[in-house]
Order: sequence, then structure tokens, then C-alpha cells
Amino acid sequence: MAWSDKARQLRGHLSEINWYLYTGLLFLLMVLMTIFWASLKLNTLLNDADALPIEAVAIHGERLYTSDADIQAALQALMQSSFFSADVVEVQHALEALPWVYRASVRREWPAKLKVNLQEQQAVAHWNGNDWLNLDGEAFKAQSHPMIAALPMLSGPEDMSAEVLTSYQQLADLLSINGFTLASLSLSPRHAWHATLDNGILLELGREDKMSRIQRFINVYPEIIQNKKPIATIDLRYDTGVAVGWDDTKTESRH
Repeated sequence: MAWSDKARQLRGHLSEINWYLYTGLLFLLMVLMTIFWASLKLNTLLNDADALPIEAVAIHGERLYTSDADIQAALQALMQSSFFSADVVEVQHALEALPWVYRASVRREWPAKLKVNLQEQQAVAHWNGNDWLNLDGEAFKAQSHPMIAALPMLSGPEDMSAEVLTSYQQLADLLSINGFTLASLSLSPRHAWHATLDNGILLELGREDKMSRIQRFINVYPEIIQNKKPIATIDLRYDTGVAVGWDDTKTESRH
């Protein structure tokens, strides 16, 4: 009988333990379901553009070529998102896809604003006809603008834009201090340099020693203009002297 009583007591204890276990599991399940439901509601709220819309986009940074209309068109689809669900990286990429935008940074500003800092491209030269070069010698595509129509004309292989710009700056500085203005510079596929002054004179510089050849042009130019004929070209590819092509006869004379 003693063993029978102990068995009944053990079964009773086990039943009591199982009841506590089941109750605990049920409570935990209810808590998890509540958290899950709350998460769904919060996620729905955060992604609800009507409940938490983006009310404004604040644009900072000097803009000469990028209008408010350009920015509005670029962000039109993205503005349908809520304040929290809007992807600031996508907004950044959409803005940087605009022709004259160089860099853009975007951040949220509570409670309903996106703050944008724009940096526009600074064009310093035309490149290969229809493109532009920025300060770093990087080519980009954008529509022309009257403010920069008079920039120098540079051309060359696509992967050598930075070198062409650097060479232009060096040659232009040397010519400028001697009273000349360099209007264009081109580098041929065979790496020969051709420079044109703002008075229309074409300087053939060849592939080497372009700085020393420009200096030779500066030195002999006073002698050349004594002829008082319009000059078309000056070929500086000789070891000594130059060859001058005149506009009227298209013949050459050596100096």
C-alpha cells in the first residue's frame, strides 16, 4: 500500500508540473503572437506613405544648372514611400544620375523631411565635341549652357582625359604669361599634340617636348609676324626652327 500511495503522489506531482508547463508555454505563445502582431502593425505604419509621408525635401548646395524641376522629376517615384521606408541610397543614386550633379548626400530629418546636399559638376573644358571635363579631368555628359560655351576645346583618347587636361593647363599657363591664349588642345590616337590659339593659329607639337616647343614658338613668333601675312599653321616638330603655313598661299617657309 505504501508503494501505491507514493505512486499516486508522484503522478499527482507530475500532473501539476505538466499543468504549469502547459500554462507557461501557452503564455509564451500568446506573448510571441502579441509581439508578432505589434511588429506587423508597426511595419505597416512605418511603410504607410499616407500616415508618415515625406513632407519636404530640403536641397542645400550651390546650383547653377540643376533646377528644382529636375530634382522633382528625379525623385517623383521615390517620394511615394513613407518617411521611414524611403531608401536614402536610392534617393542619392537618383540625384547623382542627373547630368550636372557630381555628388549627393541624403539623410532623414525628423519628423518628415529629407535633407539633401548637392555638389554640381564644375566644367572646365569641352571634351571630344559633346562631353565635358570636370576639375579632376573626368568626362561627363550634360547639355550645354551659355555660361560655359566659351570653355576650351579638348579632345583625345577617352582614357587620357586627365592627361590632356593637365597638359592643357601647363601649356595655357606658359602661353598666357607671354600674351597668348590657348583655345584648344587635341591628342591624336598616335599621341601627337595639336594646339590652336584663339587667333586661329594651329601649332603642331608632335609627340615629345611639347613645353620646349611652345617656348620655341614664343621665341620666334616676333620674327614670324614681321612677314605681315596671316598665319595658318606653325609646325614645331623640327629639332631646330619651325615651318610656317600661310593662310593666303598655303605654302610653307622655314625659319
